[in-house]
Amino acid sequence: MRDTGHGRVRDVVAGWAVAVAGLVLVLGAGPAAQEGAKPRTRLNQIIEQLEQGKPAYMTEHWHFVEMEHSPYQIDVLVKTLADLRPEGAARPRLTPIVRIPLEGDEVIKSIIKQVLDQGAMGIIVPNVKTRAEVEKIVESMRYPPQRGAKIPKPVGIRGWGPTRAAAYWRLDANEYARRADLWPLNPDGELLAIAMIESREAIQNIDAILSVPGLGGVLIGPADLSLSLGVGKPGANVNAPEVEAATATVAKACAAHKILACGTFESPNPPARLAQGFKFFPRSSTGGR
Repeated sequence: MRDTGHGRVRDVVAGWAVAVAGLVLVLGAGPAAQEGAKPRTRLNQIIEQLEQGKPAYMTEHWHFVEMEHSPYQIDVLVKTLADLRPEGAARPRLTPIVRIPLEGDEVIKSIIKQVLDQGAMGIIVPNVKTRAEVEKIVESMRYPPQRGAKIPKPVGIRGWGPTRAAAYWRLDANEYARRADLWPLNPDGELLAIAMIESREAIQNIDAILSVPGLGGVLIGPADLSLSLGVGKPGANVNAPEVEAATATVAKACAAHKILACGTFESPNPPARLAQGFKFFPRSSTGGR
């Protein structure tokens, strides 16, 4: 049979198809190729959990360093960080997250810089009420953009002095600077900016709050929220229907804005909170504190 050339063309096309398929396998290109990929290990275990679609629990994945209602003592923070990282460990056994004593409407940039420079991997700011306050948190946690920066905005104001933090993360200064950025704004970032939602005003502004680029998540403080809503006993009343309604509002807003680190302090029914979309808990998976 006379060769019309179609067979040779068919063979060439088949060869290209095999080559392209092999390239896809090597590079892991495309969603289908990535489905079976092994999840990457992060320094920040909260981010690691959330990237895998799993909740992050205190005492299991992260350690809550409380400085709002406890004395702000930087030496205590340094010791706590050291205790969380055994010698030779690839990362802290629990990710250190610090709740600073200053609220959203106060001057927070200096204290955030001090805490991050010790090696903390996340900041929780109490009683955040507005978008402008969230913007202050974000800018305080980011370094100023340098020439050629891929994510120059929001513009950061954090000062340079990460010697202790870089050593704690087991990175050189350049690599620390690259990874000490806010997730999920920067997919390679290992820092989390968390705003506490504790007031009527914050609930009213929740969409504006969640729309700030660089915000990693929110954490409901239902005790103070109950007081702000005027449904205390006169003390905190976390089970008031108004608090539950506000909690549902935050959950829906987090889903709409694709905020994965959506958390609450009180969780009388953990399965119900998980069903609402909450994935960030200052308690263990069994409900204990």
